[in-house]
Amino acid sequence: MTDATSGSAMGKPKSSLLVQDDRTKRRNAAEARFRGYGVVAITIAMLALVGLLSSILYNGSSAFRQTFITLDVYLDPAKLDKDGSGDLAKIAKVTTFGYAPLIKKSFEVEFEKQGIGVEGMKPKDAAKMISKEGPAELRRFVLANPDQIGETLSFEFLASGRIDGYYKGRVTMESAEIDKNVSPEQLQLADQMKDAGVLETKWNWGFLTRADASENRPEAAGLGVAILGSFYMMMVVLCLSLPIGVAASIYLEEFAPKNWITDVIEVNISNLAAVPSIVFGILGLAIFINFAGLPQSAPIVGGLVLTLMTLPTIIIATRASLKAVPPSIRDAALGVGASKMQSVFHHVLPLAAPGILTGTIIGLAQALGETAPLLLIGMVAFVREFPSAPPEGFFDPAAALPVQVYNWTQRADPAFVERASGAIIVLLVFLLFMNAVAIILRRRFERRW
Repeated sequence: MTDATSGSAMGKPKSSLLVQDDRTKRRNAAEARFRGYGVVAITIAMLALVGLLSSILYNGSSAFRQTFITLDVYLDPAKLDKDGSGDLAKIAKVTTFGYAPLIKKSFEVEFEKQGIGVEGMKPKDAAKMISKEGPAELRRFVLANPDQIGETLSFEFLASGRIDGYYKGRVTMESAEIDKNVSPEQLQLADQMKDAGVLETKWNWGFLTRADASENRPEAAGLGVAILGSFYMMMVVLCLSLPIGVAASIYLEEFAPKNWITDVIEVNISNLAAVPSIVFGILGLAIFINFAGLPQSAPIVGGLVLTLMTLPTIIIATRASLKAVPPSIRDAALGVGASKMQSVFHHVLPLAAPGILTGTIIGLAQALGETAPLLLIGMVAFVREFPSAPPEGFFDPAAALPVQVYNWTQRADPAFVERASGAIIVLLVFLLFMNAVAIILRRRFERRW
């Protein structure tokens, strides 16, 4: 009776751990939906990234290939060294207009030797297939090697932008009929020259080593000055931001008293990290150029502006690395008789070094891609000459990779769009390399407690 009474009083259990009730089902369904949303978000982000990278690679990969025309040119003394004295000063008086007939003559000889040509095509029109940089390159060679005058030498000339675009799909026979810079006859002749081995499209090292070129010769434009200018700026940023940022972080985190003054400093550092980069450009223009009188478009000014912009990032990353070191490390050092400074520099700082280096490299990578502050200090200028070696080179005019991309996208010729995409690829390679170094350093020196 007792068992029956107790069984009836307790009744059957309303729920079981083995059977989900409605509330549990709704909770599990909500969790499944949230995971699905996360997968969809990641998928969309990855597709957008793949689309962006594919577009850049598709448009920019052709910038690393260029069309060249190989010709045997006779360096006629009658045009280059009329009196036969070999005086370099007199030879230098011959302008590029004096070298153009030599290239025209070499076309005539090549046509006769290869048995190629298009009816109605004159050698003068054929010579226009070579870049306007061709006579300038020939002149530079003669000035560097005046003893070669009188000889016949083989030269690789850049083809004009339209001929190069023909082999990259930008120019067609139909578009050539309405283009004043190229004709269908020139494209037909280019095909004959390619079959004869005179014209070839191959890897273009000049894209990485040449200086910028004018709007009339996009095929000759390169990233040499921009790469060197960015390298100089990164040297300035690294030499200034790393010691200043680490020293400020150590003081604020380990030695500064905790009062309202340090609280104000910490809040302002956090706010500076969120300030738009163009504001730092305005500050650099006012202080370094207008007040201090430093030259515009110089790597030293760009480096100083980017240092101001990078410092908050390095300070925040360094303080986070110092906080991550367990207090027991400090207590143990102090317990064996080390001073406060010894405990910080001998024990805490080495353990925080991986995070500090990672934050520094990420800050440098961010500075490398900045454009707005550099535009305000004049680094948008057209620069043809390479800066000198340091320290003089820090004060010479130079460009930077992101500014070079901006410059090329503003020009009308489609060949510059191709080169802008190629410059973006180079910039991405630098950024990926710097981020890879940061990851390797963190993995190599990371300590776990």
